[in-house]
Amino acid sequence: MPSATMGLTTALVTALTLTLSGCSMDTTAPGSARGEAASDAKGSFGPADCRKAKCIALTFDAGPGKDTPRLLDILKEKKVHATFFLLGRHHVVKYPEVVRRIADEGHEVANHTWTHKVLTDQKPDAIRAELEKTQLAIEKITGKQPTLMRPPQGRTDDTVSDISKDLGLSQVLWSATAKDYSTNDSALIEKRILDQAGKDGIILLHDIYKGTVPAVPGIIDALQKDGYTFVTVPELMAPAVPEPGTIYRP
Repeated sequence: MPSATMGLTTALVTALTLTLSGCSMDTTAPGSARGEAASDAKGSFGPADCRKAKCIALTFDAGPGKDTPRLLDILKEKKVHATFFLLGRHHVVKYPEVVRRIADEGHEVANHTWTHKVLTDQKPDAIRAELEKTQLAIEKITGKQPTLMRPPQGRTDDTVSDISKDLGLSQVLWSATAKDYSTNDSALIEKRILDQAGKDGIILLHDIYKGTVPAVPGIIDALQKDGYTFVTVPELMAPAVPEPGTIYRP
């Protein structure tokens, strides 16, 4: 069962990250975005209306990598769509056919910068370059620029938000993380996610680490058994449409 304590701890850590990075902007929860959506909002629903259903979003950072095709096979088998926050250099440009497949199979393609530099440590021109290079690289492959981005380490501030808004990018944080960069133990990765899962949650995993992809089937099966419907991040907010520059966090 999900642990309220673990979920609260994750939220507090994320809030501290925002505070330390100098962000004075408020964050918006997916449920709040839905509730505040205008009557004529154009957000597209996924397999369920998350105003009524118990929804959760599965997201993957820092790919694509060599294990991403296997992950896509799993998601296809399970009939689950995810959101992929892709790195530009050494990833998007190295695996263009995988990026194309991610888009073609109905997953949300999103931006995780060009080289994974902490954006709050960069000057404005460098921040813009980190995001814009990946926007253009993804557009060259899929024909479409992303509308979502995830700042490395979740570190953002007013300057990052302003540049994101200018580039048409909403910022997406998370509520559950396995810290899979620190372990190859798939059972532990699965347990950490299940302990933190909650309605309207956003799960953060990385498809570039050895233990992560093998943990995904168990995560999906357990959460579906518990009544969750998997959606992409935009579907989690529907009928609202993510607003550029806004920071979304469950």
